[in-house]
Formats: sequence, structure tokens, C-alpha cells
Amino acid sequence: MEAVACPKEAKGAKGARAQKILEALEKAYLEARTELRHENPFQLLVATVLSAQATDRSVNEATPALFARFPDPKALAEATPEEVEPFIQRIGLYRTKARNLVALAQRLLAEHGGEVPREKEALMRLPGVGWKTATVVLGAAFGIPGIAVDTHVARVSRRLCLSEAKVPERIGRDLEALFPKEKWVYLHHALVLHGRYVCTAKRPRCGACALFPYCPSREVP
Repeated sequence: MEAVACPKEAKGAKGARAQKILEALEKAYLEARTELRHENPFQLLVATVLSAQATDRSVNEATPALFARFPDPKALAEATPEEVEPFIQRIGLYRTKARNLVALAQRLLAEHGGEVPREKEALMRLPGVGWKTATVVLGAAFGIPGIAVDTHVARVSRRLCLSEAKVPERIGRDLEALFPKEKWVYLHHALVLHGRYVCTAKRPRCGACALFPYCPSREVP
């Protein structure tokens, strides 16, 4: 099921519908947060880089041993990509990610004193870190507002007719225009969970969907 052609909707009506969607999400996902396991911003950054084109489950299976061996930027910066590869070889693109993680750790030491920067531009200059990863880390680690858009957020947003854009950054801007800034980080995590477990790419569970009354794409029995 893909999004229907979105009906014309007055700005005020769309805003009111967005508020209803937010209220329904808050009831369904009271404490939505990332499912990537981490204990500090560095671990979250590494896990988020690994999660690109991979499942959170596969990342969570790999990171305990990875972090035990490379617990901080210094330890990882001193490693070779070949030493990192065995810990993440079940994750997609593991060789490229191993190279990026070592280079990322080296850059953290050289330019940021081993700390994860809190500025999006600085994060995006790190190897393997793009707009989505930077937005996720800033929100989940530091509470800095932003709506990161992955495949789940993009799919749910289009089906809900909250955005008709295809570029993640544009979808994020459309969502940010509809929802209160203090809810942006929460909204990202709630939409990820909703897309992962209810509004799935194939066979969405419309009958169990808390957003059913507000969804133009809903499948009505």
C-alpha cells in the first residue's frame, strides 16, 4: 500500500489533523526513544552510523562486543579497519563502515578532544555521518530539536499526507512546520516505531493503527 493522491487540505485543517496525529502517537508510544542500545553519545554515534542500511536488531547484536573492545574514541582511533571488521561483519557494508568508524574516531580526537560535537555541521563532517545520522544523534544524545527522516518516517509521513516530498531533508522540514519544536525529537522516534511495527512497507496493520481516523491512505475493510 502506498499513499493515495493527497486531497487538497487547508493549512489550518492540516495543522489540526497533525495535532490529532501527535496526540494519538503520544498515547500509543508514551516514551518513544531509539531502539539502538547505547550508554553515551559516542556509542550512539557509532551505532547510528552502523544502522545505515541495516536493522537496529543487527546493530544491537554487534555493539556489545564492539564497545567492549573499543570503549572510547581513543581505542577505536588506534585500531585498523581490519581489526574492527570482525565485530560488525554481519552488518551490511561492514568494510566501508569499519573504515569510517576508525576515521571518525581519529577525527573526534584530532578536532573535538574525543567528544561528540553538538553542532550539526561538525557532525556531518565526520566520516560516515550524513544529515539523518547527525539529526538522530543531536536529538537522542543532547535533546537538540530536529526530525530525522529514515525510510519509516518517510513512508508514514507520505501515507498520512503530512508531506508529499521524496527528499528526506524536505520531508523533515514539512514535518517541522506542522509540529511543535519541543516535540520534534519525540515525533521522530514515534514515527519510526509506528512504521516499524504497524505502518509497515508491506501489509500495514491498518486495523490496529492508532492513526487510522486521520490517515487518507487507510485501507477500509
